[in-house]
Amino acid sequence: MGFFRNPEIRREMVLWGAGLAVCLFAAHLFSGSRGMIVCLFAGFLFTAAHFLSSFLRYRKIALLSEEVERCLHGKQRMEIAEQAEGELAILQTELQKMIQKLAHQAKLLQDDKIYLMNSIADISHQIRTPLTTINLIVSRLASRDLKDRTRYELLRNLEGLLQHMEWLVETLLKMAKLDAGTIQMKRTRINVGELIERATRDLLIPMELREQKLIVSCEKETGFLGDMAWTQESLSNIVKNCIESAPIGGEIHIEAEENVLYTKIVIEDNGRGISKEDLPHLFERFYKGKHTSEKGVGIGLALAKMIVKEQGGVLEASNCRQGGAHFEMRFYKSVV
Repeated sequence: MGFFRNPEIRREMVLWGAGLAVCLFAAHLFSGSRGMIVCLFAGFLFTAAHFLSSFLRYRKIALLSEEVERCLHGKQRMEIAEQAEGELAILQTELQKMIQKLAHQAKLLQDDKIYLMNSIADISHQIRTPLTTINLIVSRLASRDLKDRTRYELLRNLEGLLQHMEWLVETLLKMAKLDAGTIQMKRTRINVGELIERATRDLLIPMELREQKLIVSCEKETGFLGDMAWTQESLSNIVKNCIESAPIGGEIHIEAEENVLYTKIVIEDNGRGISKEDLPHLFERFYKGKHTSEKGVGIGLALAKMIVKEQGGVLEASNCRQGGAHFEMRFYKSVV
């Protein structure tokens, strides 16, 4: 019988039997055969009541075990009768909590697998595109009849593609490190004016080629606690996005201010702005909006948000009233 498979029951039977034998012997010594019969009858009743109670209790425990077994093999919810107050009710409640937590963890794991699969597909697509072009260029460069001017142009295109791939791989590695939590952000005082100068230093030539103006408004003492190198990367990616969005001869404004709660950095352009469809997905990895250039990959803004969030800050995007994109970074005095 399943009831007697429990070592606790077998142990109780031995102890109960030994105790009953002692009681019978004592009853026989002091009360004779009649006392022994009364003691035996009472012992039988108490034994039957005790083991019936134990049987019912272990039966409920067995039902709980069966439900847990079914849940572990795909069933997501425990469907057993509610227990009365007591240890069994507490056990059932804790088991339900555990199973719900396991189901939630399983769903998160499945979502992570799907996300990883989609990310790998996106990464392979982003790398395959320039690789295909590189192979075509290399094939053309192998031609002996190629003119010097054409060869020079092909080499320039090849260099640009290789630089793009290098940037892509480096950015993906940075995002992977942030995802894994292996990067320890510094907490030093950053001067925002210096931050803007560093972040836009390598972007002045592309702006000049597009005849765009950079207008900066920032007090000398404005600053916050953060990591200069990583925040520079974040700000640079946002400004790059604004350069692509702003028209030829357009303007890019960067304004910063510090108050008792946070330091705010606002980046704006006077382009066409961000479409309503793109706004909810703008910071998603590999998302490309309607007006994204062909060279756009969709990871620059995602990395920017990850960096700001890692430092306890907030990065938001919207549209200016007069048109154009509006990005706002806030770094709080105490991390939220």
